[in-house]
Amino acid sequence: QVQLVESGGGLVQAGGSVRVSCAASGRTFSSVYMAWFRQAPGKEREFVATITRSDGDTLYADSVKGRFTISRDNTKNTVYLQMNSLKPEDTAVYYCAAGNGPRGRTSGMYYWGKGTLVTVSS
Repeated sequence: QVQLVESGGGLVQAGGSVRVSCAASGRTFSSVYMAWFRQAPGKEREFVATITRSDGDTLYADSVKGRFTISRDNTKNTVYLQMNSLKPEDTAVYYCAAGNGPRGRTSGMYYWGKGTLVTVSS
């Protein structure tokens, strides 16, 4: 079992930055990938970014490429999502997830956090 707890969301102005964190506990070594997904009001949950726990390989959704950076600290069992140049359309609840893939698919994630809200004002 893996427990995931997100933190760091909040209100930020368009063009600003925020970093969200995901602290993992439990059998974290059992998951190949850590990922961030988001869900805006009235929309389906969508993939944002993923990182491979072993070698740090990353993959991003086209909508965030060049603006968001996912990273991990395996010594702290923590995954981060640095979000820069934020836009109002980035407003969503951001969820941390862990699983063995396929990468970028909600179906490939076994464990989910409860989410943290990021609101980008225009």
